[in-house]
Amino acid sequence: MPEIRNQTISYLTSKFREIGIRPVSKHGQNFLIDMNLLDLLVRSADLQKDEVVLEIGTGTGTLSTRMANEAGHLVTVEIDPHMATFASEELDDFENVTLLNFDALKNKNNFRPEMIETIQEKMAELGTTKFKLAANLPYNVATPIISNLLRTEITPKSMTVTIQKELAERIVAEPSTKDYSALSVWIQSQCKCELVRILPPRVFWPAPKVHSAILHIEVEPERRAQIPDLEFFHEFNRALFFHRRKFLRSVLHSAFKGRLEKAEVDEVMQQGNLDPTSRSECFTVDEILAMSELFRQHLAQ
Repeated sequence: MPEIRNQTISYLTSKFREIGIRPVSKHGQNFLIDMNLLDLLVRSADLQKDEVVLEIGTGTGTLSTRMANEAGHLVTVEIDPHMATFASEELDDFENVTLLNFDALKNKNNFRPEMIETIQEKMAELGTTKFKLAANLPYNVATPIISNLLRTEITPKSMTVTIQKELAERIVAEPSTKDYSALSVWIQSQCKCELVRILPPRVFWPAPKVHSAILHIEVEPERRAQIPDLEFFHEFNRALFFHRRKFLRSVLHSAFKGRLEKAEVDEVMQQGNLDPTSRSECFTVDEILAMSELFRQHLAQ
């Protein structure tokens, strides 16, 4: 088994000084230096030999080496060329690791096609349909990565990530709370979410200014399959929360402007017994799913 290095502050600072690099804040480079928490992340992901694992934000490769020993194949993506060179030396002895040096996101709504293609190739080589995300995600791309993975042609079995605590709280939020949002509904409509551990800034280097969290998201295929049109629901849900403090009638009139007359919107609302003076944030995930389907069916007619 290849060597797994412990990522301590002293190791990182001396190594970075040796090769003349430093953490880059615009890439969200905050390295998890508590080995127990790295191990907790890997345990929470429950990686298996018949699975392909995606890591976005390779960093120094310390988490990568731990996951490579557990997974069938690891596809790890690093945007920073200096960090990718650093990590490639750490990962050189692992035959089941593919390191990609580019931005995982093509834009805020789409992944780089080469990344998706690589995952599909490795799944085919393993003869598996099982794919997971496990990563210490850079704060600035965490939301589009988690959200958009549920819109790709390959659906992860689970996502186990360290992210900003505030984002984790939004994802697991309940109706009628300040954190409840389109993101909460989108992920909870298809997944079971567990906030595994809150992480203080001191367990990272450099220490961020905010707390973080390990979040485990388990995709529920049966629940996901009950959504007739995922893309329609995604757009409906986003529109519903675009002006979250406005009354529902006003929000829906705006959402369907150019597609439905106001009278038609009112008619569908009456069919669903929807209170026009209610607000989006008061509805449960299941109620929003039902509301979306009412409008989808009306448009289809």
